[in-house]
Amino acid sequence: MRTAKISAVLLSLVAVSSLWAKGPKVGETAPDFSLTDQNGKTVKLSDYAGKIVVLEWFNDGCPFVQKQYNSGAMNKLAAKYAGQGVVWLAINSTHTADVAHNASAAKKWSIDRPVLDDHDGSVGRLYGATNTPNMFVIDASGKLAYRGAIDSIASADESDLASAKNYVAAAIDELLAGKPVTMSETKPYGCTVKYGA
Repeated sequence: MRTAKISAVLLSLVAVSSLWAKGPKVGETAPDFSLTDQNGKTVKLSDYAGKIVVLEWFNDGCPFVQKQYNSGAMNKLAAKYAGQGVVWLAINSTHTADVAHNASAAKKWSIDRPVLDDHDGSVGRLYGATNTPNMFVIDASGKLAYRGAIDSIASADESDLASAKNYVAAAIDELLAGKPVTMSETKPYGCTVKYGA
């Protein structure tokens, strides 16, 4: 029984590792997609051509995501950069989620930006998203400029937010200043994306 459990965990880790090896590499064009947000509106990545876009893989049941939202940190970060013309899209690839579920999560946490329904996992797999939160920053030319973790401390504890280096903020700041992103790839942490079969 124990051997079977260990084997299942190892297979899951191999699947996540192989998925992370997929998706666009930094410097490559970010694949376009079209998904429905929590209000039933169709959102296309190509609608935001010429803008910096952040993609945030989201699952409201994940403690690592809850840390960011219960503290207000993710909303504050998104609002700060929205004021500078940056688009922020949350994507929920959880196979049990849907538009209504995302609407409930958005209401609970006062999320005023799109939470996109990807319950079939097609966009998550396209990008090689493995964790929640898993972050991708796309530059104004449509190329992937950053992929990886939200910050430097792999913890679900809100008290760690103050001392963590936020990789996404650093990447956006450099892009807004017309500079290349210094730390363009990190290892994502958090819950595994709950893809269906």
